[in-house]
Order: sequence, then structure tokens, then C-alpha cells
Amino acid sequence: MTEFGLDDLPIRDDLRGSSPYGAPQLDVQVALNTNENPYPPSDRLAEALAREVSAVATGLNRYPDRDATRLRAALAGYLGHGLDADQVWAANGSNEVLQQILQVFGGPGRTAMGFEPSYSMHPIITRATNTAWLSEPRAADFSIGVAAATRAIAEHQPDIVFLTSPNNPTGTALPLEVIESVLRVAPGVVVVDEAYAEFRREGTPSALTLLADHPRLIVSRTMSKAFAMAGARLGYLAAHPAVVQALQLVRLPYHLSAVSQAVATTALDFADELLGAVKRLREERDSVVEWLRAHGFSVADSDANFVLFGEFADRSAAWRAMLDRGVLIREVGPPGWLRVTIGTPEEMTAFREALLQVAPGHLSA
Repeated sequence: MTEFGLDDLPIRDDLRGSSPYGAPQLDVQVALNTNENPYPPSDRLAEALAREVSAVATGLNRYPDRDATRLRAALAGYLGHGLDADQVWAANGSNEVLQQILQVFGGPGRTAMGFEPSYSMHPIITRATNTAWLSEPRAADFSIGVAAATRAIAEHQPDIVFLTSPNNPTGTALPLEVIESVLRVAPGVVVVDEAYAEFRREGTPSALTLLADHPRLIVSRTMSKAFAMAGARLGYLAAHPAVVQALQLVRLPYHLSAVSQAVATTALDFADELLGAVKRLREERDSVVEWLRAHGFSVADSDANFVLFGEFADRSAAWRAMLDRGVLIREVGPPGWLRVTIGTPEEMTAFREALLQVAPGHLSA
């Protein structure tokens, strides 16, 4: 067979040299690298899911509800804040939600801005939709300064501004005054990515409280994390009804399967049970932060289900040394830092034991 590779294909020039997104999927004893919820659905929920999917199965010869009306109403009820179904949109994971936003409000000749380090898919999806990406740095403590942010927005006039709260990979939550300041100067839409919102510490507000007064604000969420539904691929957003109508201009026909809609709606019926695990994960996160600091590590304040810590002279070597001990964490974020997902108490014990063996030879002086 003639040698033929990616470079031989007539792909878009702006995609040449790019790498696809992907966290390592390795068969390890302790996987703490993709911010999954370590607690699986209960037997009671699994049985309910099986019943709902079985009921849907007999109608799979027909297309699903194109607008996912029942699911969107359930999501609006879960979010509260007086939201209605016409203010909520759902898709196959929050990444598809973000892609649809960029397809509508971005594109050739338009720009999106983010404050990095942040979620790596924001620039990837931006470029995939042929939108220009503008990166602005966060402060040393991973916060976003109001003066610097508003100055950058005023200078570049981006069509889309991404704010991530809690931020990935740092875990940093944004005060509402930062979001409000950005909304006042942004010429286009402002997307607040709240994928980890349920893990926020008590008293940390959501951008949902600002929706009523800001029709160009979009708040995106996911059921992958707090709801332990990463395998279901269900993301959603809340926004003004006009924004939801705009997104329907680019959605693919029947984009959300009948099975996905049934699974997500059933999971919402079990919200109290599923969110009970969030409290345990918050407590474990705070314990891990305290332990890391007590052992001399630098740790970013976290309102998520993960912790960014360092600083390592060679984080790649430290990551590999952890993997050699059966603990998979994530090499992501600023140089010298690593990120660990909060797992079960047993998994976090394994993490601590491995890190104590690894750290002496890898920490920066």
C-alpha cells in the first residue's frame, strides 16, 4: 500500500500541525486525571435508567423529540432562578454546546477571547469553527483582574468572551463583580463555563443570578461531573430565549438521541441522591488541599472536584513517576504544576502515598 498520511490530505491550512484533544486513557489502578465523579449511579438509579431506556427502545425507529422539550423543562426546574424551558438548551456534552455557540456567534473574521490557563477545549473549538482565538493571561494567583480584563476587551473587541468559573485546570471561581465588569464592556456574547458549578464552596455565587439583566450572557453546564453522567454526554446552557433560538439555526437535525434525553431526564429525578456525593467530594477536596499545603506544595484554591498543585522542577518526570506507582493524574496547566481529580478516600490515600514517594526528587527548590 502506498504511504499516505494526514499531511497528504487536502485539510484546511489552519488545521495543519494541530493535535486532537485527549487525556490519556490508560488501564491503571487509580485514575484521577479526567475530573470524573468516582461514585457510580446507585442500583436504584441504574434500575430506573434501564426502565426508561427500555421504554424508549420500542420507539427507536422514530426520530426523537427534536427540541428535547421535556428534558429542557426538567433542566430549567433543576437550575431554578425562575428559568423556563425556552431559556435552556441541551446537546451532546457541553463541548457541543460551546461549538454551537461558536458556530452562531463566531466564524471567519470573528474572534473569541479567553483568560488562560483555562479549559483547553475553548481555543480548540474556536479554531475548529474558523474563529480567531485571543488569549489573555490570568494573574499569578489564577484570578482575572477587572482592570486588565476590561482593558483587553476594549482593545480587541472580541465577539465572544469565555469566562470559566470554577476554572479548569486551576479550580478558581470568579466573583460576580468580575463577570459583571466584563458584561459591561463586551461587545458580543459572554460565555460563563460552569461545568464544575456544583462543587463550589458555600457562598460562591453562580452567573445564573445575572441572566435576567444580561441578554447576551450564556451560562453553560454539564451533567458529566456532579451528576456522574460522563458516559451519557449531556451538556446544557441557560440564556435569553433569543440566544436559544439562535442556536437552533446551527443544531443538526435530531441531534440529541431519545436515549440521551431519557437518561438525562431520569438522572434529574435523582438529583438529590446524586448531589449527595458532591458534599463528600468537597470535603475530600478540602482535606487534600490542606494536606498538600502541610507537605510543602503550592496549591491553587479550588472550587471544583480537582486540585492544581506544584511546583515541580520536571512535572513530566513527576507525572511519570506517579503513573509508575499506579496513580494517573493530569499533566496540564502552567509549567511546573499537576492536577489531581478528587476520588474516593481510598483513591486519595493511594495518591498521597505515591506522591510522598515521588515528591522529594521532583519538587522545585
